[in-house]
Amino acid sequence: MAFQVLAINPGSTSTKIALFEGKNVLLKQEISHSREEIAAFETIMAQFSFRYNLIKEALASTDTTHLAAVVGRGGLLRPMAGGTYEVNDTMQRDLEVGISGQHASNLGGLLARKIADDYAIPAYIVDPVVVDELAPIARYSGNAHIERQSIFHALNQKAVARNVAAKLGRAYEELHLIVAHLGGGISVGAHDRGRVIDVNNALDGDGPMSPERSGSLPMASFLAWAFSEGVTKEQLHTELVGRGGLVSYKGTNDLRDIERQIKDGDPEAKALFEAMAYQVAKEIGANAAVLKGQIDAIVLTGGLARSDAFIQEITQYIHWIAPIMTEPGEDEMAALNDGAQRILQKQEIAQIYNGEE
Repeated sequence: MAFQVLAINPGSTSTKIALFEGKNVLLKQEISHSREEIAAFETIMAQFSFRYNLIKEALASTDTTHLAAVVGRGGLLRPMAGGTYEVNDTMQRDLEVGISGQHASNLGGLLARKIADDYAIPAYIVDPVVVDELAPIARYSGNAHIERQSIFHALNQKAVARNVAAKLGRAYEELHLIVAHLGGGISVGAHDRGRVIDVNNALDGDGPMSPERSGSLPMASFLAWAFSEGVTKEQLHTELVGRGGLVSYKGTNDLRDIERQIKDGDPEAKALFEAMAYQVAKEIGANAAVLKGQIDAIVLTGGLARSDAFIQEITQYIHWIAPIMTEPGEDEMAALNDGAQRILQKQEIAQIYNGEE
């Protein structure tokens, strides 16, 4: 049975909505917010009513009488296993206070619940970035003061893993997969029968460099540079997360710019392009070791997977490990809908968020 589901995905400068009936898209809209509009709010939570009213206006001319559920982008909650969760009071409280940090995605579950309450239907989130299924051994960092964290593109990684499983005619929970999300941030996860038992922290820590992020760095050299420059903690974080990777070297976060520069004969652009692919391949190789060589497929996804040249550059290093499947781009709205549909169709049971580590 096909259920009607509203998906909501708040970003820093937009609120995306999509109305589905089963897998069919009835309405899809991206509501853009100018920097001036967002700057008028002191906090992310203060944007709630502003975004809620815009969503209601966008839905005003659409028939939503058969709406069965509302699903929002999961925010920075406490670490949790993957799956679809009903938005309960505990989750609402943790999203409101930003228990693990402030981000526009924290509004996803809150907006979903408010609109769901208007219709007296359930609200859900699906596979937020804080999905944590790490094996105990993967938590060790090498320093007793620091534990490795699981923060990654869980929504897209889990969705494409399920898509690949369907193409292979098997259940996701049966497979051993390596999934590389290639976007502004890059995360590479070892999927062991439905659980991501190891993954680099794509937000602010380790793994390959990406268009905007530095990835793993030689720490002594980084500390020497940081202290010599006398920059603040916030400035250092920006260097790692927003001004690292391609931005640091070439001032752009767009791989297409790098490819144009390569065509124009820029040797530095070519070396940087190859280096980023090389680091992704190294991370995939590390995950092959995590899975002890038992790998059904390597999946390359995200926006950078649209670049045939980038995929070919990675493939030359990893083709011998396992079959490679490419799932270009990411459809977060469809992934949110799929998570809600599985609950409504009783293929899964909604998880309960209890707010515990």
